[in-house]
Amino acid sequence: MSDAIFTGIDPKGAQNIGGFHDYHGRPAPRGQPGARLMQLTGEKLACNRGGRDVFTGLSFSLSSGEALEVTGRNGAGKSSLLRMIAGLVHVSAGRLALIGGEPDATLAEQSHYLGHHDAMKPSLSVSENLRFWAEYLGSGRHAIQQALEAVGLVPLADLPAAYLSAGQRRRLSIARLVAVQRPLWLLDEPTSALDVPSQNRLAEMMRSHLAGGGMIVAAAHGPIGLERARELKLGPL
Repeated sequence: MSDAIFTGIDPKGAQNIGGFHDYHGRPAPRGQPGARLMQLTGEKLACNRGGRDVFTGLSFSLSSGEALEVTGRNGAGKSSLLRMIAGLVHVSAGRLALIGGEPDATLAEQSHYLGHHDAMKPSLSVSENLRFWAEYLGSGRHAIQQALEAVGLVPLADLPAAYLSAGQRRRLSIARLVAVQRPLWLLDEPTSALDVPSQNRLAEMMRSHLAGGGMIVAAAHGPIGLERARELKLGPL
């Protein structure tokens, strides 16, 4: 079982940050998720998997423009927490809420979850894979080009995904963050398999997302390029 140390978040510390913007700085249309000040809160959360308490009594708060870096040893529950927020793992106890979000959408529908595995169909091209996700998640085809540009995959747009390296597959997964606007990014080891230039590109994307009023919860074992991120440490006290 893990306890949790929460560092540096003031639940009442939401600042008067402007409305959510896309990656290129354009204001989000009114009525979309993120076009308002938001706060993600978790209160006394517990996660039980396979009859084992992964963590209990976990509380945190995150406001627009803030990033939370979840740290801890292997098995402490970092991935489980992200999957719980994304609606993929049952909340054994406690409460999760997104205050100020789109009232007709669930927390999961207002989040992007980037897990360990890069979900794509090998027989489809890079652009076809991204087009599927853009349309499935509610964006139009117009966003695909700018997303590919953001991750440096335009030259490989017509290449079947089966031929991509591990780092290129990761970049294609990251492109979903740009192609479809959602205020909350849930990133599990986001720099995995990325070379240094790609890590720098991702860091710039994350900083732009935060500057536009977005939020990020990232599980990591080391620096991911967000110097001002607050820390949520899972593990023994």
